[in-house]
Amino acid sequence: MALKATIFKAEIQIADMDRGHYADYSLTLARHPSETDERMMVRLLAFALFADPALGFGKGLCADDEPDLWQKDLTGAIERWIDVGQPDEKWVRKACGRAGKVVVLAYGRALDVWWNGVREKLARQSSLQVIELARESSSELARLAERTMRLQFSIQDGHVWVTNGQDTVQIQPGWLQGADRA
Repeated sequence: MALKATIFKAEIQIADMDRGHYADYSLTLARHPSETDERMMVRLLAFALFADPALGFGKGLCADDEPDLWQKDLTGAIERWIDVGQPDEKWVRKACGRAGKVVVLAYGRALDVWWNGVREKLARQSSLQVIELARESSSELARLAERTMRLQFSIQDGHVWVTNGQDTVQIQPGWLQGADRA
């Protein structure tokens, strides 16, 4: 018998001073049985960084041909493709051919090894943005995970503050490739 996804509910408030985006979202996240709280929360952070009414969660780990998040226009064309973790460079290049903009929110123990292995192969992808999260940041973010969450994301000058009202995590994403969040 296959294990089922665990459902998480998140009420998030976003105050993104860098993009001038202020909104509340009520989200449902399905955490795949093999997914950690850390990865799920990085997906939620990716949503907050690129929040838009048309941005939604893809099947991610359940499907090879879908990203963790994507934003489509009214015709169904993919405007933004977002993956978290350390995806295979072949999949990233394929995504660059399918979407207007591709974002990789990279994190994890072997981040430097992964980036050194794919940097030259991805350098020519002009639509690609690669953002890195410090290992401590993603670990701290994972501690905010609960089945029902109320989180506030404040984004200013490239810094992100995430709070649940009791604990606050400060994150400063680093840009490895591309530097425009728009």
